[in-house]
Amino acid sequence: MEEKIIKTLISTAISMTEKAYVPYSHFHVGAALLADDGTEEGKIFTGCNIENAAYGPSNCAERTAVFKAVSEGYRDFTAIAVVGGMNGEIKDFCPPCGVCRQVLAEFCDKDFKIILAKSTEEYKIFTLGELLPESFSL
Repeated sequence: MEEKIIKTLISTAISMTEKAYVPYSHFHVGAALLADDGTEEGKIFTGCNIENAAYGPSNCAERTAVFKAVSEGYRDFTAIAVVGGMNGEIKDFCPPCGVCRQVLAEFCDKDFKIILAKSTEEYKIFTLGELLPESFSL
């Protein structure tokens, strides 16, 4: 994966943390999902976490991005960048929760890239297979 694309995904995810609706946890998460749209660059779908007082109806940034993409007819994905931190301050890596990993497994191959970042300069890349080795699937 090209460095330019990685940095674009990370910076896009970082910008999405500002849109998070997190009045309860104050933990802002942003995600940028790269869909294969037949072009060299691909199409980026964004997401942020959206909380609810009942907690159950809350939605993670990763699932927000995936659901937006799927609702617009996209099903082929290459990578996702995920960032997050308390009060929007990114100090550590923010891996997807188990539910988000399973949703990614519904639409992505095991070699799908998950980019966890603290900044555009400090990041780690995992495959979905590494983070969810035995996913539930048909």
